[in-house]
Amino acid sequence: MPQYVPPLRDMHFVLHELIDIEGALKSLPPHADTGRELIDQVLEEGGKFCAEVLFPINRSGDEEGCTYLGDGVVRTPAGFKDAWEQFKAGGWPTLTCDPVYGGQGLPNAVGLAFQEMMNSANQAWTMYPGLTHGAYDCLHAHGTAEQKALYMDKLVSGQWTGTMCLTEPHCGTDLGLLRTRAEPQPDGSYRISGTKIFISSGEHDLAENIVHLTLARLPDAPAGTRGISLFIVPKFVPKADGSLGERNGVKCARIEEKMGIHANATCVMDFDGASGWLVGEPNKGLQAMFVMMNVARLGVGVQSLGLMEAAYQNSLVYAKERLQMRSLTGPKAPDKPADPIIVHPDVRRMLLTQKAYTEGSRAFAYWMALQADILQNSPDEDTRRDADDVLALLTPVVKAFLTDNGFTSANLAMQIYGGHGYIREWGMEQYVRDARINMIYEGTNTIQSLDLLGRKVLQDSGAKLRKFGKLVAELVEAEGTNEDMAEFINPLADLGQKVEKLTMEIGMKAFQNQDEAGAAAVDYLRIIGHLVLGYFWARMAKIALSKQDSSDPLYRSKLATARFYFAKLMPETAALIRSARAGAAPLMDVDVELF
Repeated sequence: MPQYVPPLRDMHFVLHELIDIEGALKSLPPHADTGRELIDQVLEEGGKFCAEVLFPINRSGDEEGCTYLGDGVVRTPAGFKDAWEQFKAGGWPTLTCDPVYGGQGLPNAVGLAFQEMMNSANQAWTMYPGLTHGAYDCLHAHGTAEQKALYMDKLVSGQWTGTMCLTEPHCGTDLGLLRTRAEPQPDGSYRISGTKIFISSGEHDLAENIVHLTLARLPDAPAGTRGISLFIVPKFVPKADGSLGERNGVKCARIEEKMGIHANATCVMDFDGASGWLVGEPNKGLQAMFVMMNVARLGVGVQSLGLMEAAYQNSLVYAKERLQMRSLTGPKAPDKPADPIIVHPDVRRMLLTQKAYTEGSRAFAYWMALQADILQNSPDEDTRRDADDVLALLTPVVKAFLTDNGFTSANLAMQIYGGHGYIREWGMEQYVRDARINMIYEGTNTIQSLDLLGRKVLQDSGAKLRKFGKLVAELVEAEGTNEDMAEFINPLADLGQKVEKLTMEIGMKAFQNQDEAGAAAVDYLRIIGHLVLGYFWARMAKIALSKQDSSDPLYRSKLATARFYFAKLMPETAALIRSARAGAAPLMDVDVELF
């Protein structure tokens, strides 16, 4: 049976020693008084909720799945509704929301740490509040005063939930092809007609109302993405006092049978003249929806961070207990019939790969959440602009790099368990199935790669990339003469220089032929991912070196993992750079008939 223990010690290390959350928040007026005691208390209690309420229903929820009862009715697995009620009673939906609407107003970095634990415990369940928070963010940014008054309090409290309805049967990534129609009505509403597919949390029995944020096209809309508008389409139309009114013309037609996340209702939604209300300006719905989509992309990265942690924890326990063969250098447990498999070099390689990706990703993700706090709350315009640029640059990296590594980590867990990993009883096969969707939804990882290279790097001639590069350069300059840091700083500096040259080379090629960017993009994103993780592992190594004589074993563990990362994982970039430089010809010069 799988197990999960919230990794509070490492979370504290990242928040308090690496990114100095308290110090950073002091310059942000809404959070200036948020201290360590409160942060740690929230995480401790949140960890209990995740470990004691969400984790016990993860496997049973996967086995039971959601059930379509007919006529648009969906039932979630046993225990899910009770967990939702406990979630609301504990005030957890309100954690980072605006106090104006009943939120607690805590920093994004704290909310993201709680989100990590929820995903470790139960990714499918966590998607219900995750989509709801995205809807809250979108309406907070673009809703009218009337819309906020009607919807926000209930979304914040968890009384109502939310979704994002984008994909249609004939279009996923290419939303310019969508056909859902919005017909204006005399009362200022719109009649929404069409079909949406793959709608996570589209129908369920957890909350009394579901607020669908839906993309549709007005009658006179321009073609393509410039003609998309965003609408609120509630399951039940609220009355003026906020109570539930009539059932709207939106209904779940069926739920999808999927590889993983069985306990989340992935729905086909039919809109049959449903009443909807415009969010933001006509034909600018995609820009408004991007608020929700960018939050979701960071959230998907954190889904995989959560699965990495769970996969690693279970792999480590198993590797220490499972007896198989003897060590190549002689028995390590002579009192037992065989040695635990953790004595074998390749098992250690797999465990350290999981550990390095998990802890590096935690540092990266928490720092990104802090940048979101800075963007929202810093009184300094230049500081906000820098945070915005870094978030724009690295959001696709969080989504793609973390989800690729999350799937790798889950697969390594299955490999460490051997045949038992392939058997449902031990729980590792569920992590593999659940992790696989993270590389696909909210924009496939290839789309994230194209976004990074094409829009975030080449479109502004590398200006955003240079802002992150400056952070790397400052660390290299500060520690370049520190011999104890050489094993971390030298490869980081080398990769930084190679990224600069590679970016210029791809940019020059792409100026002549855009396929050159498409051919290099996936390799390029992974290279940038290693540059980012290398930066954070070097910073963590610096802290660990200064405290390696401490009685706390975390610092020695951190230092050993940093050494493994730079010695065994970052060298992947050499092959990636060579592949990226190979260009488009090996791909595009092959006639279709030859496939």
